[in-house]
Amino acid sequence: MELMPKSNVSAFNLPNALTSLRILSIPFFASMLIYRQHRWALVVFVLASISDALDGLIARLTKKQTRLGQFLDPTADKFLLITSFILFSYYGWVPTWLTIGIITRDVIVVVGWGLFYLVHHVAFVKPSFMGKFAIAFQMVLVAYVLLKINFPEILPEPTLIVWVTASATIASGLHYIYRGFKYTSE
Repeated sequence: MELMPKSNVSAFNLPNALTSLRILSIPFFASMLIYRQHRWALVVFVLASISDALDGLIARLTKKQTRLGQFLDPTADKFLLITSFILFSYYGWVPTWLTIGIITRDVIVVVGWGLFYLVHHVAFVKPSFMGKFAIAFQMVLVAYVLLKINFPEILPEPTLIVWVTASATIASGLHYIYRGFKYTSE
């Protein structure tokens, strides 16, 4: 299991500011969905996605990766995704079982990380490829659903993307469990 390296870079920097803005955009995104301002919700989601790409790129290019950023970036993604899936399943845009599966996987990962921290006193664990793949498909599904809501006559139902997202989410959850057991048995 790869552990995240320590960083001596100041936590107050452009990448962390972008991530913080992404977190602050989540209530606006949710409000746009609740008040049926779907085009604005799409705009906010696109801007949040761009900031997600930019914060990581800027942090790597300028060598300003921080422990705070390593925590905030996936937290921002999780908050945005969980908010999206809860509202999407409430409105019937994605199956409720998918939302339950995504939240269950995240709870397993967070509880596992907490136990791992209590036992090994390691605060940051590097995300796995499977985890990043699952998050990517969850983001793609959110984007697709937002596009489908805004342009219903153009796009077909997201059935295939739902199943790929579910499969990737399950696989990543199992992979994190495997990694946790493997590391603790060493």
